[in-house]
Amino acid sequence: MNASHIALVTGANQGLGRALVEGLAARMDQDDLVLLTGRSHQRVADAAREVALLPGTRARVEGRVLDVTDTDAIARLAEDLRARHGGVDVVISNAVARVLPEESQAARADEFIDVSNTATHAILRSFGSVRPGGRLLVVASSLGTLGHLDPRLHHLFDGASLEQVECAVESWRSAIHHKSAQEAGWPLWLNVPSKVAQVAAVRALAAERRERDLATGTLIASVCPGMVDTATSRPWFSDYSRAQSPAQAAAAVLDLVFADHVDPILYGELVRFGKALPWHDGTPPLEQDRMLTP
Repeated sequence: MNASHIALVTGANQGLGRALVEGLAARMDQDDLVLLTGRSHQRVADAAREVALLPGTRARVEGRVLDVTDTDAIARLAEDLRARHGGVDVVISNAVARVLPEESQAARADEFIDVSNTATHAILRSFGSVRPGGRLLVVASSLGTLGHLDPRLHHLFDGASLEQVECAVESWRSAIHHKSAQEAGWPLWLNVPSKVAQVAAVRALAAERRERDLATGTLIASVCPGMVDTATSRPWFSDYSRAQSPAQAAAAVLDLVFADHVDPILYGELVRFGKALPWHDGTPPLEQDRMLTP
């Protein structure tokens, strides 16, 4: 990267987000700026200060308070960064709402959807025009492939525009509230439709921008970091023997950020460890294996 580049990471107080900030700050230059965001002013300030003091940090690191469920705040931050810096070079959307296996998925649906999906849509709209040669990445998971959904729902996301993805997400939300979600084919486990919708939203924006972005070396993609040992994911798995640390998981994502060129095969796709996952892959999960409550 050249001097005076700007990188923004949401959900960056801890875990993978924090590791992404640390990696960016270590690999960018001293005139560059990494913005670490989160909802808590104190946690954001503490995290930014701690990263700035790490021995390997080269770039400037600053904290920004950002509640990703406030779509107007996302738009204001994007406008402020355009006014102050002429835009952003790297945006990594990483915010996630923590849900425990023993909690009611339906009761937590609004918060989960707002953080994972409504916020993703707002970030794609507000930061979709990253600087030429930039990177716009949404952290999802391998559950974001279409085949993990009931086939009755595929048409809602396959080839959909961003507006259509937004409508599908709100239809899902409404079905949860009206207790008709399962009848319509929606799984109890919020993570599946949420991740599919995230990937579909990225695919929608990428379809609009593909030609001009590839011409300028710009990458829009969703990323699967693999199994990561964090407070959010740990309650869901009994065997963590192959889980990565946040720093290990961040490495493959950062390799996409700092790649010398954009592979057209990866553009707009869900990327895991440098390879695109087939969009139509996957099988719907068995709810009884997820220890869920309605």
